[in-house]
Amino acid sequence: LTLAESGGGLVQTGGSLRLSCVASGFPLQFYALAWFRQAPGKERERVACMSTDGATSDYRDSVKGRFLISRDNGKNSVTLQMNDLRPEDTATYFCAVTHYEGPGCTPPSKVYDYWGHGTQVTVSL
Repeated sequence: LTLAESGGGLVQTGGSLRLSCVASGFPLQFYALAWFRQAPGKERERVACMSTDGATSDYRDSVKGRFLISRDNGKNSVTLQMNDLRPEDTATYFCAVTHYEGPGCTPPSKVYDYWGHGTQVTVSL
């Protein structure tokens, strides 16, 4: 059971990146999804989440209106479209999935079951 992220890189302020996470060994459609990020010296934070049924998504305040999470069950993948990037978005980004039967996104305290290895996003001035 693996998750593999791709799409990170170096971009200037105001630019865009599209992160992709492909699952192998299990069907993503039965899991709640999320993207997390961690910058050097800072705690990991959840950036975006999506419910198991795909009907609900949520974002941390600092990325609302700029980031969009989506899932493609046919490709067994989840994507994070990031627009209007800022230097404070610089971090390693991780996708994660978990079993969750509740409505909506998982509670903030929910521990996710499977994680990717991360992809680096660097936003320059």
